[in-house]
Amino acid sequence: MKFETVQFEVADRVATITLNRPEKLNAFNRRMAEEFVQIWDLVRDDPDVRVIILRACEGRAFCTGVDTREGGWLNEPGMFDKVDPGDMLGPKTNNVWKPFIVAIHGMFAGGALYWLNESDIAICSDDAQFFDPHVTYGMVCALEPIGLIGRVPFGELLRITLMGNDERVSAESALRIGLVSEVTAREALHTRANDIARKIAEKPPTAIVGSLKAIWRALDKTRTAALADALHYPMIGNAAGRAELDAEPLAKAPWTLR
Repeated sequence: MKFETVQFEVADRVATITLNRPEKLNAFNRRMAEEFVQIWDLVRDDPDVRVIILRACEGRAFCTGVDTREGGWLNEPGMFDKVDPGDMLGPKTNNVWKPFIVAIHGMFAGGALYWLNESDIAICSDDAQFFDPHVTYGMVCALEPIGLIGRVPFGELLRITLMGNDERVSAESALRIGLVSEVTAREALHTRANDIARKIAEKPPTAIVGSLKAIWRALDKTRTAALADALHYPMIGNAAGRAELDAEPLAKAPWTLR
C-alpha cells in the first residue's frame, strides 16, 4: 500500500515506516495521522510483521511536531470534541503490541515525542537534538511530557518542558537521561535499527508480544497489582511461544555486550 506522507515497506518480518515530508521537516499533519491509523491496522493484523521501525527521510529533522501552518487539532471548533493526535500516531494506543523501534536523527521536537513515548527501543544518531518548544510559543506543554513520565527523571522532564526553544538535549545527554538507549554515527543509524529489529524478529512472537503487553500494562498499576496479574501472561502465552520455537528453532549466535 502506498501513502502520501510516509513510505512503508515490509521485509524479513520487519515493517519500516519512513516519515516523508522533508519540505516540512517531517512535521505531521492530519493526513499523516490518518495514514498512521491505516498502518497500525495493517501491521496489527499481518502475521508476517513481527517488529516495526520508525525512521525519517534524510534531512536535518526527524520530525518537528505538528504542522502548525496547516492548523493544529486544538484550533478546530467544538470545545469538547478535541482528539489527541497521539491517539492516531502511536502503536500502543492503536492496540499494536509488536516491538516498536524509533531511529532518530537531527531535530526531534514537540509532538514527535508521541512516537518516542510509545517506543520500546529508541536509538539516535550523534547529531540528534531533542526539545519541546510549546511554552516558547505560549502553549501549555502537557501531553508530550506526561507521556515521558517514567522514561526519564522527573527533573529532566521538567527542564525540557520549561526551557522550550532555549535549550536542546544532545544525543549524549539523551543517552545519559534515558531518552534513548544507544547513540550511533549518522550513517550507521538505519543499519543499527535494522540489526536490532531482525534479532527481535527471530524470536517467538507470542513470547515477545506477551512480554511487551505485560510490562506496558504494569505502568498503569501499583507494583503489587502488576505482580499479581503478571503470572497470567506466561500461563497463557508460554505454550504457544514454545510451540513457535519448536516450529522455528533459533540458530545459536554469539551474544554481544552493550
